[in-house]
Amino acid sequence: MVHGSIRIGLLTPGAGPAGIWTPSAQASAVLAVAEINETGGLLGRQVELILGNGGSTAREAASAALDLVELDEVQAIVALLPSFARWPVSKAIDSRIPFVYTPQFEGFESDPSVVTVGETSEELLRPGIAWLGEHKNASRYYLLGNDYIWPRSTLATARRLIRGMGGAVVGERILPFGFSDYEPLLEEIRRSGADVVMPYLLGYEALGFDRAFVEAGLDHHVLRFTSAIDETVLCALGPDCTQNLYVTSAYFSSLRSRNNDAFLERYHGSFGTCPPPTNGFGQSCYEGIHCLAGLASASGALDPNDIQRRVGRAMQERTARGYDSTAVAGAPKPVHLATVDGIEFRVIERIT
Repeated sequence: MVHGSIRIGLLTPGAGPAGIWTPSAQASAVLAVAEINETGGLLGRQVELILGNGGSTAREAASAALDLVELDEVQAIVALLPSFARWPVSKAIDSRIPFVYTPQFEGFESDPSVVTVGETSEELLRPGIAWLGEHKNASRYYLLGNDYIWPRSTLATARRLIRGMGGAVVGERILPFGFSDYEPLLEEIRRSGADVVMPYLLGYEALGFDRAFVEAGLDHHVLRFTSAIDETVLCALGPDCTQNLYVTSAYFSSLRSRNNDAFLERYHGSFGTCPPPTNGFGQSCYEGIHCLAGLASASGALDPNDIQRRVGRAMQERTARGYDSTAVAGAPKPVHLATVDGIEFRVIERIT
């Protein structure tokens, strides 16, 4: 242990479908900590990053969080985990230290001890569905997701938004993890007459569906719209599987802005020309570390209650998102819509 350091635990999936994002999440967090230490540290002390393996289940994530608190003696936890692990991790931490949850999520978080920095499903879906209706005349949607809280709640939000905008949900399926019997599902999508399929499949789970979707030829006349696909998934899919794919996010590595250009320069300067690809999920850990630092600096301590009270009021020094030179810690960032050229996102426009 570095004497007098502040220890921050980074909790990411060590296995399972969401493990696809762990390399970029760890690299992004390492960069954020290095930046904080280069400018004098946090609360006058250097920061030490402790990596925790959140496994692939809620129980494993909670156990890893407990080890970070009780064995590694971390003073805060920043976590990129599936939504099914958020409450168990929060319960394990038990408000003893700050808990920052970084990825996009379904919303409706009622635990006052959790600081969320990701966009909610409503913030990502509403402008995207509106754009597809206006620019692609899309009105018929088929909804698809894995069987846990994020996809289920996100698809419920989608149903409400689609109907509120005069569209119709023409089909919906919830798939277990490891699902592979795509032929009947794809035939159901074909018969539904859907203009758009909305797949909310976690990490690696997206690969099998999207490949089967393209192999069936559905990508030629059915759009795909989601916020669950990022650069890491695109790289795994390959350029032949990305036609007519639309994604909303607050972060794309291809987005040109002062904030993102500076982040990418430092990222590649730190990890070379072939690091884990930058993406919204992994980069959220960079946001999470800097958000925590901004809140703690404003508070003067790492008291979880005071940290929470300063969300939306304190500033964080660095961000890769948005356009302002400094960002409000925990505040929403602009959402962009992108389509895909090969395995590169092409940002169409800022939509919020």
